[in-house]
Amino acid sequence: MSIPVAQRYVADFEKLGFGMFVHRGLYSQLGQGEWIFTQGYQGTMDEYSKLMHTFNAEDFDAEKLVLTAKNAGCKYIVLTTRHHEGFSLYDTCGLNEFDAPHSAAGRDLIREYVDACNKHGIVPFFYHTTLDWYNEDFNNDFDAYLEYLRKSVEILCTNYGKIGGLWFDGNWSKPDSDWKEDELYATIRKYQPEAIIVNNTGLSHRGETGNPEIDSVTFEQGRPTPMNREGMPKYIAAEMCETINDHWGIGQLDFDNKSPRQLIESLCACRKVGANYLLNIGPTAQGGIDPMQKEIMKVIGKWMNLYGEAIYNGKPYAGCGIGKNFILKGEGALYLFFYDLGRKGSENVVLGGNYCGSYSFGNVTDHVKSIAWMDNKEELEFVQKEGILAVNATGFPYGMSTCVRVAKAILD
Repeated sequence: MSIPVAQRYVADFEKLGFGMFVHRGLYSQLGQGEWIFTQGYQGTMDEYSKLMHTFNAEDFDAEKLVLTAKNAGCKYIVLTTRHHEGFSLYDTCGLNEFDAPHSAAGRDLIREYVDACNKHGIVPFFYHTTLDWYNEDFNNDFDAYLEYLRKSVEILCTNYGKIGGLWFDGNWSKPDSDWKEDELYATIRKYQPEAIIVNNTGLSHRGETGNPEIDSVTFEQGRPTPMNREGMPKYIAAEMCETINDHWGIGQLDFDNKSPRQLIESLCACRKVGANYLLNIGPTAQGGIDPMQKEIMKVIGKWMNLYGEAIYNGKPYAGCGIGKNFILKGEGALYLFFYDLGRKGSENVVLGGNYCGSYSFGNVTDHVKSIAWMDNKEELEFVQKEGILAVNATGFPYGMSTCVRVAKAILD
């Protein structure tokens, strides 16, 4: 069976490689995660909705947000324009007044976000809930609610210029209902024909496809598996989304931050199978960037400064390595990913005892001319014969440990 060719806008999405997810809403003021209204809030929606009167967004600086993503090596951002609480960060143009322009902020925060993205060459994506705790029609008149949802999306598609795509979340809340996806997606295609359409299938249905208009499957909080596209009517991309700690929205008492190593390895695991990696931050009550998450993003940015070329340009390759080691292929080059590499130096001063030396990769059918580390350009000795590529992977210089190290092999 044949594998379909990716449409240009889908191929362009895959090349972005690494994005930043941003969860922000009224819940940010409570600092207990984005689901707090249903997970412990002691009050009604009428009481909860009054948080809009203290939502002044005084610390929200769209340019700082975008530069945080850019400096981390992200090529796109997905921002929550409306989460399950029903509050919109954009001007809903009269659909209701439960939005940022009618809050204490008095501003269209999505306008500021898009303008900053366009200024700094970052592709803006819009997250939009399909589940809504605020709109009573969600439970009382679902057809009316779906028209409200469609009109909301139409506003996003027509008022902010070209966007990268829409990232939906919530259909899993009513698995047996008719969500009228055809009508919703037709609205997007009418105004944004090259927008990537994503609809999150949730934790229990990772990697599942859905409506024919879907352009990318999702892997929420779980490493992606290789996509089998044989016989598919169209080429579908893949994306993993992951939190830095245990919540999407800020949790002031959530100290369980993943290490840079864990996050870098997730990024690499995604690219190994051709999936994008979407890493989330949860801004503070009034929109500032959490200091811990900002610094973690900076560390990832340093890694991307060394090896980003492989992340953006590399595609899955049949060559297989020992353990977690793998290869990506780019234009005229192979990128060799090495995990748990040892360090040079005396045992008395160098921590760890991981191996450095000869590593083999199988199924390497391309002829290699030279290999060098991408970080310091050190040339590596190698031998290639009958599909086996053996590389003398020298250890990290003292003072350096990048978790995953990448070498670039130039092809004949």
